[in-house]
Amino acid sequence: MYHFFVEPSQIKGHKIIITGSDVNHIKNVLRMKAGEEIAVSNGIDGKEYRCGITEFTQDEVICDLRFIKEDGVELPSKIYLFQGLPKADKMELIIQKAVELGAYEIIPLAAKRSVVKLDEKKAKNRQLRWQGIAEAAAKQSKRAVIPQVKELMSMHEAAAYAESMDVKLIPYELADNMTKTKELIGNVKPGESVAIFIGPEGGFEENEIAEALESGILPITLGKRILRTETAGLAVLSWLMYHLEEDEA
Repeated sequence: MYHFFVEPSQIKGHKIIITGSDVNHIKNVLRMKAGEEIAVSNGIDGKEYRCGITEFTQDEVICDLRFIKEDGVELPSKIYLFQGLPKADKMELIIQKAVELGAYEIIPLAAKRSVVKLDEKKAKNRQLRWQGIAEAAAKQSKRAVIPQVKELMSMHEAAAYAESMDVKLIPYELADNMTKTKELIGNVKPGESVAIFIGPEGGFEENEIAEALESGILPITLGKRILRTETAGLAVLSWLMYHLEEDEA
């Protein structure tokens, strides 16, 4: 079943109005017809609105609401991925997969060892592109919300942003207590917010680690192998997804 996002204002009682680029996609790419069913989310309330197409106009697809599916696909905890800027187009892959795995927000992190350096204009343009990738991934994976890709932050800004989050973790190559790591992840409870800090290629500098530890961010190990930056965050997300969904079940 195809899944689309709308603004809350486009859900009007039992009528749902789809506008924008999705209209052309539904009419001319998917070639859908009146009577076919689609799923719609407003990206905010976590609900999935099942509706049937009733009418096409030049600029709108008009649908009738059939039922609301409230036991959605979102994880019971909000997971924030603070990702050190990687080289090339790795960030696009990380965002896509993080959304599929249930991340609530992705925060690009300008770490000191990040090879990529973005000025304000480039950072804004990248953010817009990354947000589009997050939305496409949310549609593909049938998420009920569109994860936000935040503005680029420094380590200091990121630590302050995560200050009120319940669990804060940073994979660190000198951490070696897998039992403690399993305990920290295994103790995450539904409803808690979780921050994951991932360094760029080459990892975080020692003073960034020190600042993280001073901010209450806890070091964890991901095993005996060194994972690439595009692998490390997804490994933690996968672990959390399995734990939280198993616990929820």
